[in-house]
Amino acid sequence: MPMPMSKNPKIALMFLTPGSLPFEKLWETFLQGHEGRYSIYVHASREKPVHTSSLFAGRDIHSDAIVWGLISMVDAEKRLLANALEDVDNQVFVLLSDSCVPLHSFDYVYNYLMGTNVSFIDCFKDPGPHGSGRYPIEMYPEIDESDFRKGAQWFAVTRRHALMILADSLYYKKFKLYCKPAEGRNCIADEHYLPTLFNMVDPGGISNWSVTHVDWSEGKWHPRSYSADDVTYDLLKNITTTDENFHVTSDDKKLVMQKPCLWNGSKRPCYLFARKFNPEALDNLLK
Repeated sequence: MPMPMSKNPKIALMFLTPGSLPFEKLWETFLQGHEGRYSIYVHASREKPVHTSSLFAGRDIHSDAIVWGLISMVDAEKRLLANALEDVDNQVFVLLSDSCVPLHSFDYVYNYLMGTNVSFIDCFKDPGPHGSGRYPIEMYPEIDESDFRKGAQWFAVTRRHALMILADSLYYKKFKLYCKPAEGRNCIADEHYLPTLFNMVDPGGISNWSVTHVDWSEGKWHPRSYSADDVTYDLLKNITTTDENFHVTSDDKKLVMQKPCLWNGSKRPCYLFARKFNPEALDNLLK
């Protein structure tokens, strides 16, 4: 079906959180004066959030528990998409965490996301143990090892792609059954499902990088967390001016793949949001 044309296109901000959101005041400042151009959805997997901003009050959706690495993480993402799709004005769907913050003005973010028809889904081929090494042979023949991709889960997708995610049962079923952590191959569903799905169904329709910045440079299981003291003008300037995206393979070569962030063919800064920020960084971020 052709997409219904919206007279008032909105961005759906979809928060995936265990409980309360520490940066509601920051998001409120970011959204101020832009009523009617965004909508908010909150999936709280552990406890009912206590909201500090009226913009978030009453925006909780029916939620369920999440087990890290399992398909339940993808289920939560699909639950957010399903709720957000009910509003025909929502045209771009952004997945955010409780530790995410905006990096630019609302207008900048809105125009960046609305002004292009690609979805920002992180996707790359990692030949190492944390990439292709996680491919479960049971996915064959629907998914071949050569189709298997990796990427961060934080996406910003078009309405067309949001519908494709909800419509897929073929590939989803394979991930639900066979992609699990610590089963010899340590497959993490949310790191592989969407990158693999879109690599197979619409590779030209995605950016292959995420508009949410995260710092993996410490080389640990979890990315770097920024404390209040880390939040300086220089840190934010460094993140907001980055115009190339990096992927590092997990094999012995540790190959660094560096590509320009192309927005409608022109090189632009890559990131609109960033994580992970600790709750006590709120005041510095507001400044």
